[in-house]
Amino acid sequence: MFKNVFGSGFLVRTAHVILTWVITLILFLHDTDLRKQEETGELTLPVLFVLLVLVSVLLYFAVSLMDPGFVLTDDCDLQFTLGIAEETQDMIPQTTKSIRLRRCGHCLVQQPMRSKHCQTCQHCVRRYDHHCPWIENCVGERNHRWFVLYLAVQLIVLLWGLYMAWSGFSHAPTWQLWLRTNGVLLGAAAVVAVLSLTVLLLLGSHLYLVSLNTTTWEFMSRHRISYLKHCGVDENPFDRGTLRNLWGFFCIWEPVVWEHVYFKQGNDPI
Repeated sequence: MFKNVFGSGFLVRTAHVILTWVITLILFLHDTDLRKQEETGELTLPVLFVLLVLVSVLLYFAVSLMDPGFVLTDDCDLQFTLGIAEETQDMIPQTTKSIRLRRCGHCLVQQPMRSKHCQTCQHCVRRYDHHCPWIENCVGERNHRWFVLYLAVQLIVLLWGLYMAWSGFSHAPTWQLWLRTNGVLLGAAAVVAVLSLTVLLLLGSHLYLVSLNTTTWEFMSRHRISYLKHCGVDENPFDRGTLRNLWGFFCIWEPVVWEHVYFKQGNDPI
């Protein structure tokens, strides 16, 4: 279920953890609201902040080390699915959507619909979204919702940290003295601000795509994907409405046979 901690991406994960705790330490060493409350014995917010940072780190490792949905063998369910898909495809007129299910030329497994071979991970991934260099892992069927949850928690931590950094800036009579006094905190705040904007954009884009029941790969490369290039520009065969898309993504944990969804939409006369 989980990858080796000391495998590929060890340096990236180590750098992420070190940066996280160094910035947290800087916020506590400077005269921020966190330190003021700690010194006065009001430990509720400082402890809550540290716990939230810890949760974000644990979610990072969970998403980073989790199996994203690697297709390792030609299972029976897939063969059954392919048989139904072929029968269904025979009943669909040639003018409507049609696909050619194929075997991966790299890992030689039969690819379920919406899967893609990742050149970095060297595996096909179910409901492939993208390979994220930040976590050194693919985002796919099994860890996509955890990735979105991680982004949400990380954004809260970053915005809270940015607010704490702002509260720690001290006044000085000159700019030179101010930079000398607040230089380290200013650097930490700049890093947090850049990361906050990055995570905000990532979270917003993923929630938007999830609401449409599409993936980053499908959104960016639909003209090269066999089961989408025959669809219209605004047509998404997996879209079941915003609420159902969100419910299915966050609340339904069973694997979805996307061939059934695809051909059901294709045969729907409405």
